This record gives sequence, C-alpha cells and structure tokens, in this order.
Amino acid sequence: MNHKSGFVNILGNPNVGKSTIMNKMVGEKVSIITSKSQTTRHRILGIVNGDDFQIVYSDTPGIIKPAYRLQENMMSFVGTAFEDADVIVYVTDVVEKFMKNEHFVDRLKEANVPVLILINKIDLSNQEEVTALMKRWSEVVPDAEIIPMSALKEHNLERLLQEILDRLPENPPFFPKDQLTDKTERFIVSEIIREKILIKYRQEIPYSVEVVIDSFKEDENIIRIEATIFVTRNSQKGIIIGRKGAALKKVGQMARADAEAFFGKQVYLGLYVKVKKDWRDDDRMLRQFGYQ
Repeated sequence: MNHKSGFVNILGNPNVGKSTIMNKMVGEKVSIITSKSQTTRHRILGIVNGDDFQIVYSDTPGIIKPAYRLQENMMSFVGTAFEDADVIVYVTDVVEKFMKNEHFVDRLKEANVPVLILINKIDLSNQEEVTALMKRWSEVVPDAEIIPMSALKEHNLERLLQEILDRLPENPPFFPKDQLTDKTERFIVSEIIREKILIKYRQEIPYSVEVVIDSFKEDENIIRIEATIFVTRNSQKGIIIGRKGAALKKVGQMARADAEAFFGKQVYLGLYVKVKKDWRDDDRMLRQFGYQ
C-alpha cells in the first residue's frame, strides 16, 4: 500500500485563524489561540495520522514587520516554513485588507509546491462578497486552489483535508504514528500559561512576557509544575501579580484547568514572576527561550 506523508505549512497575517485551523485539523489544542496578534511565536507542528498517510501541519507566527530581535526570530520561522513545505496553506479572511502583504503574496506565486488559499471567517460575510473575494484571489494566484471556510463553524474542513491528501507526496512517515506534536510537554504548559496571560492582561503586558518551565515532575496521579514568568520592567511584574497576588492566582487557576484537561490528570502549578530587562533584544535570552 502506498503511503503519503509531507509538511503542510500554514502561513498568513496575524489573527486570520491559522492556529484555529491547525487545531481543528489535528483534533487537539496544540497552538494557543487568542484575539491578540503575535499569539503564536514559535513554529509548532501538529501531526495527523491515517493508515496510509501522515500530515505534518506547521503553524507559524503571523507575518509582521519586526520591531525587535524577538520578532526577527519569529519571522525566521516563517521563512523556514516557506522553504520546506510540501503543501503551502495561506490563510486570509473576509475581514483583512485584500493583498495586505503583497511581498509575501508574490512568494506564493513563485512557490514550486501546491498552494491552497483559505478564505476564513465566511460566517461573517455573505455569499456575494465571498464569491467576489474568491475571484480576486484566483486572479492574483491563478495556480492556487481557493477554499472558502469557517474554521470556527467547522465549514469545509473535510474539503481542506481532501485537497491536502490529493497533493501530498508519497513518503514514509516522518514521525512515529502515535506522536501528536514535535513540542515537549514543558513547551505545551508554557504556551498554556502564556495564553492565559494574553487573555487576562491588556496593552503591552502580553508582548513583554515569556514563560519558562523550571520543573516538571510527573507522578502516577499528579504532575507538579513550577514556572517563571519573565517581564521586562518592575511595573509589569506588579501588574502580573496584582493586588495581594490575585491576578497571578487567576492566571494559575485558568492555566491549571487547561493543563489538567490536556494531560488527563491532576496538576499542581506554581507560578513566579521575574524581571529580565530587554530580553526581547537579548540574543542569549532568546536562545534560552528557544527562538534561535
């Protein structure tokens, strides 16, 4: 029996639904999701297996113009994803400006692998507008397959899967058939915590934060985790902790609930906050945090 396997790299601007689409296709919450831009910072793989196929989805940071070293490294993940794809899935939606990133769309035209363009969030539009948008994209990237969809409503997910399978090359599996992602359990927990910070805090706080798992000890009935939240200024530390520690406690409660759902067992989560000035422009710290 012939076996298909390949890397399906999901690219696009911030907040178009890339992480939602990957999580829906994988069937597990591998990438964190919020309404804020720059939610995804790393390149995260989600692996889907069938008897005769393995799809390795790759969720990437939204395309931005870098303002500091962290964002430069985030965009390097996007560049790598463009280079090693077997299928490119470019996500746009009915809300963002058409051709928002012309330089990147030019790269889609030059791609030497199949390109699927997903017009997401069609539940926020109507048939006439969606049809017109599909026509415009087909004129700009004529070799691409244009798929209208709503990841939130799970519309056209089955079609997307079939379009990917039709274009996947014949290969043996790249990963064990029972593997869900290339990321460690520590990474998953750090992202769960960071997601709750993105949800809980406003303004610059979420973009100044990095989470490091200091210890991860699993017993038969409980996982004991300790993590440090790094911020860039003392004032941010005070905001993260909140009055009498109330804000940090709430983040911990929210993150623990998601961690327990993911691991299927009780979790103890200890959170600490430290100041590391200008870590976003510190190459040594960025390496420590896995961005280089």
